[in-house]
Amino acid sequence: MDRNTKAPKPEPRRRRRLHRNVWAVTFTSLLTDISSEMLFNLLPIYLFSVLGVRTSLIGLIEGLADSAASLLKMASGWLSDRIGRRKPLAVSGYALSSLVKPLLYFVTTWSGVLAVRFGDRVGKGLRTAPRDALVADSVGSDQRGYAFGLHRSGDTAGAVIGLGLALAIFIRREGIDAALSRATFQTIVLFSMIPAISAVFVLVLGAREGNAKIRAGVREDSSKASKARSSHRLRENRPFVLFIFIMVLFALGNSSDAFLILRAKDAGLTVSGVLGMLISFNLVYAVLSTPAGALSDKWGRRRLLRIGWLVYGLSYLGFALARAGWQTWLLMMLYGVYYAFTEGIARAYLADLVPAHQRGSAYGVLHAAIGVMTLPASVLAGILWQGVGSWRGYGPSAPFLFGSGLALCAVVLLRYMPADVPQGFAER
Repeated sequence: MDRNTKAPKPEPRRRRRLHRNVWAVTFTSLLTDISSEMLFNLLPIYLFSVLGVRTSLIGLIEGLADSAASLLKMASGWLSDRIGRRKPLAVSGYALSSLVKPLLYFVTTWSGVLAVRFGDRVGKGLRTAPRDALVADSVGSDQRGYAFGLHRSGDTAGAVIGLGLALAIFIRREGIDAALSRATFQTIVLFSMIPAISAVFVLVLGAREGNAKIRAGVREDSSKASKARSSHRLRENRPFVLFIFIMVLFALGNSSDAFLILRAKDAGLTVSGVLGMLISFNLVYAVLSTPAGALSDKWGRRRLLRIGWLVYGLSYLGFALARAGWQTWLLMMLYGVYYAFTEGIARAYLADLVPAHQRGSAYGVLHAAIGVMTLPASVLAGILWQGVGSWRGYGPSAPFLFGSGLALCAVVLLRYMPADVPQGFAER
């Protein structure tokens, strides 16, 4: 070769195209969240201001609805592993949620709201673990953070659109500074039906599944050692068990986001201000989720999770100290950073810890454990805030100080969790 001739530079490695399942699930979640966020972020205000329900009872409604469906999340994840199919369970869950949401148009009591929330959470329990396993099965470990980050971005973009539509309907009917009325809430319920039904059709037509293996070009490790490790039960997987324990501890202080909405209203935000605050939160979440997920593929997922939980602790501390509505607005945007750095990345990290044929069960355990903790976390937050019976609570700051402290404990435990991932699991 001529000395003056430069050797050609190696072409940069290109990221493989994501499997169609990732896009189908992402658009399904986008449409579902357009529907859900139109309704459920207004539900605490509807319960508190229109129906006159106490915060302790609102916490019970939110916690009971999530916790009651938690065992179903575990069962649906296990069943998807057992039958080797994710899509039917995911479709059934989305369909059920779409069918029960319109019933909010008719309910006038807290028990009726609880029944609808329970039905919606049952649908979520059916779909969540199989859906996450479908995404994890469809990509390799080098794309897992990116895929889950993209899914969370799509999900949250739907929240931005849904909240924007709810705000537009509210302002058109009531005005900027008015209170929420039952008639306006009913109108929003009717509009929410369109994206909810569309989401089911997108998943039915867009997702593709083989009987036992997803046709995604995901690398398989056929070594005897890997097969032996894959035969172990989940409870024998020490990193997985420790991670679930840390997530449960964190979840005990992570009460329903309904309390953030009530805290913002208590600090002075109007209904329109609350909706604007939630739009800002979801914009931050949507914009940062995909780059944060991709970054976890390079920097490591535990590092990003610790950063996210530290941000959570700071935002909750801020909510405890906030004295004005604009402060809660800014803190909610910081809360969006926490979501972007944890929601998708935690799911990607879980897929790193378990073999492919156990992922449905693993996601079921994760979502069930967090869901079960939603009830005590939300009830405890309501009691700390307002008290129960003759016992008076400590005020609006108390649940947020408690949550901030547990987040710090979770950060420390994750820092000292064994770093090794079972060899061969992350490649599946």
